[in-house]
Amino acid sequence: MTDTTAEIPIGARGEASWIVQAEDLASGLVEKEGDSFPAVFSTSRMIALMELAAARAIAPYLATGQESVGVLVDITHVSATPPGARVTARATYVGPEGKVHGFEVVAEDEAGEIGRGRHQRAIVDAERLVRGAARRRR
Repeated sequence: MTDTTAEIPIGARGEASWIVQAEDLASGLVEKEGDSFPAVFSTSRMIALMELAAARAIAPYLATGQESVGVLVDITHVSATPPGARVTARATYVGPEGKVHGFEVVAEDEAGEIGRGRHQRAIVDAERLVRGAARRRR
């Protein structure tokens, strides 16, 4: 992990939004016979949208060659969202937490809040991260 070259202001915000498609549904997680999940927006896709919002919140403060990567999620998913609905995630930077950066995240659909929680991201050298990942192949 590396440090940013610009200080990230507390309260920096990011947002991400998309329309729920078939690939966003929990029912798409079925891998083998006997797996069964409902045809509603999956928790994993909600978390992905929250991560995107958090990444957008700090992207303007990263140095060339740096990226932020998710390292922790503590999320509650409280309401089901049907296909075709728009989901919007918002992230607010709450400050450094040791070597990582903390965010409060919330997701909503047209009817209201569907999830919230905390998220942490690390700032890394993108090339170094990719090289390290490549070494994990056997």
